[in-house]
Amino acid sequence: MISFDFDYVLPDTVEEAIQAFQRADSLGLDPLYYSGGTEIITMARLNQLRTGAIIDVKAIPESNVLLHKDGQWIVGAARTLTELTDDNSFPLLTETVLHVADQTNRNKITIGGHLCGKLFYREALLPFLLSDSQVVLASPNGVRQVSIHSVFNGELRLERGEVLIQIITDQRYLNQPTFTVKRTKMAYIDYPIVRICAMNTGGWMRFAFSGVSTVPFRSQQIDERLNDHSLPPELRIDQVIRSWPLPVLNDILASADYRRFVLRNTLSDTLAALERRGDR
Repeated sequence: MISFDFDYVLPDTVEEAIQAFQRADSLGLDPLYYSGGTEIITMARLNQLRTGAIIDVKAIPESNVLLHKDGQWIVGAARTLTELTDDNSFPLLTETVLHVADQTNRNKITIGGHLCGKLFYREALLPFLLSDSQVVLASPNGVRQVSIHSVFNGELRLERGEVLIQIITDQRYLNQPTFTVKRTKMAYIDYPIVRICAMNTGGWMRFAFSGVSTVPFRSQQIDERLNDHSLPPELRIDQVIRSWPLPVLNDILASADYRRFVLRNTLSDTLAALERRGDR
């Protein structure tokens, strides 16, 4: 049970959603955008979140698209993880999402809620980072389309009152050779100790990570080190771990030292698998 009252708004357009946010914000209601709502509902029931207004974006047409057009795959932010796996246009995303949550929760979690939520793992972000996707965002300052890296790679960098509307991916990335692996403390459907998604594009390997540090990310420097074929794989991996760009997590799931150990072995598996698939 949620222990506080709040206003609920179901706008029909992007403009109405932004206006509703501005009105609620001006009244000091600390509004939130809502799509799948699983995280908001759970945190509100645990008294870890309070808001005076919910703006539900599920009725906005642009947030519900799922189509191929002009060489691009366009995903509305209100589409659920189950809908994306059923569509299976991006097999790496499908494989990644299938181990983010159980079926019941995937039926409710939307890609927009997953990417913009407070849980920092955001595993479904990784395939979009590898494919250099674009995002369409709306805010009181207007609508903008920018690289996903500028907003979601690492810490979230959304403007106040900004909402994710769509993710746009070049179709040429959808069926590249890929590999993903997830290591958890116990059950496979759990928060990751190490999650790696990787893609081989014309012999150049790309890597993105979740669970190792407090943000999911892709690093150009890591890509360059792991593609340095003048060194054997174990030395490439050693360089990456020694120069890891963020603090390694040390929490209830795993110590930092154990995470580094798992990361080393998982990177070894990933490199071997991706190089094999890229040679086909």
